[in-house]
Amino acid sequence: MSPVEAPGAGPALSAAGLLDTVLGRFTMYRLILLVLAALAGYSLLLDALGWLTFGIPEMLAHLVLCLGLTYASNRALAVLFRVRPHSESSLITGLLLYFLFWPSFAPMDVAGVALACVLASASKYALAWRGRHVFNPAAAGAFVTGLTGLNIATWWAATPAMLWLLVPGILLVLYRTRKFLMASVFTVVAAAIITSELIQAGLSAGMALWQSFAQRPLLFFAGFMLTEPLTLPPRRWQQLALAAVVGVVFAVPYNVGFLANSPEAALLLGNLLAFLAGQHGSVSLRFAGTRALTPSTTEFSFEPSRPVRFVPGQYMELDLPQVKSDRKGRRRVFSLTGSPDDRLVKFGVRTAEPVSPAKRVLLALKPGDKVTATSVGGDFVLPRDPRKPVLLIAAGIGITPYLSHLSSGGLRERDAVLLLLARSADEIAYAQELRAAGIRVLVRTADGSAPPPDLAAASWDGTRLDGEALRALVPDIAERDVYVSGSPASVASLRRAAKQAGARRLHVDSFSGY
Repeated sequence: MSPVEAPGAGPALSAAGLLDTVLGRFTMYRLILLVLAALAGYSLLLDALGWLTFGIPEMLAHLVLCLGLTYASNRALAVLFRVRPHSESSLITGLLLYFLFWPSFAPMDVAGVALACVLASASKYALAWRGRHVFNPAAAGAFVTGLTGLNIATWWAATPAMLWLLVPGILLVLYRTRKFLMASVFTVVAAAIITSELIQAGLSAGMALWQSFAQRPLLFFAGFMLTEPLTLPPRRWQQLALAAVVGVVFAVPYNVGFLANSPEAALLLGNLLAFLAGQHGSVSLRFAGTRALTPSTTEFSFEPSRPVRFVPGQYMELDLPQVKSDRKGRRRVFSLTGSPDDRLVKFGVRTAEPVSPAKRVLLALKPGDKVTATSVGGDFVLPRDPRKPVLLIAAGIGITPYLSHLSSGGLRERDAVLLLLARSADEIAYAQELRAAGIRVLVRTADGSAPPPDLAAASWDGTRLDGEALRALVPDIAERDVYVSGSPASVASLRRAAKQAGARRLHVDSFSGY
């Protein structure tokens, strides 16, 4: 999705819209890497000030070991398995291990950390299914190392002094990943169990609650480990159920044979459950060709190596290792525009200048070239009950998530209205599909040009769509599930207009460029 604001979408960015735009300049992986790096620097500062007592030499050596060994082992294993290394992922894993294991010069401790680093890198390849790792690498490395007795993960990031930067860092990551609810379910379940046990042990309720958050790795675990995108099930309800299960296993003490309660064991169980519930492994996509949708929009088609399971309205994440010199990293998310029954996988992309490195990679593809799809997910899906009416609002290329609903026939038997905001009639993507949709389609163009035949023009006083204008266009908006798709700026203003118009059930899908 291009970050350009659509006509009629609204005035200046709200605080949330501005934050979306700023954070949208970074992929989830890049943002997590930056936040973890800032926390690592903060931990060194705390030690220098006396708030931590590891010792600067120990911490620096520990940091260099974790980063250097995970990076080097990841690149070596990538050569061995003949795949492109993901350097950003290896650095994230190294930083996570830095916070899991105690900084020390003791030989056994150093050997244990080194083993965890190598095992974490190896798990991405050895414990993988169809090119996608099943378990969180840092948790896998820490768990197996603990079994050897060389070292045990202490999760020392759960230190009161770290909270001052840890909390805002986690909130930033959860806001970007849209995983507040999942993290909250886990945190409430785990904290309730831990706090209850501490109260039974004689602590006051306030002190028990404080220790649950300040001396247990609840927040670090929820923000950086549990919500790792590649090890999550695809649907929100699955993620929430998983968070509750992991919260119980995280908090309840147990000791069964060689297995004992630990955060890494709880996470690995959750990873296994997520794997069983989701798209099993990555999918190779063979480039089939392109179709010009408008002068500035292109549809890309790929033939998957095996059938792809998805629900209309979901997205697919592509791994584009050819992308270089891009702060967003090499993974990009695209809305699926075809039907789940189609032979080809399709994406609609705005390809007007300036073209990002990722788009240049797509535009340079030749028939037969391959890319990898790493995951499918998202909850921008229609209500299960076909009797529930819906209003679909699209700003510009924000039309793409709705195309899958149209292609699959999911709107034919439903009371649906689609409102599309575009720059001009020439910039209306998928005009043919919209004409054949069989639903009421309203189009507003910024330049006043008439929409294509069979598509009704939407008009209102003024240039911006507000609540009053939206209610005039769709008088029964309060009875409909309202979906809004577009850039962060467009989504923020259109969401505000929908609320003003009386919408009670809102679903949003914002894209900030790729």
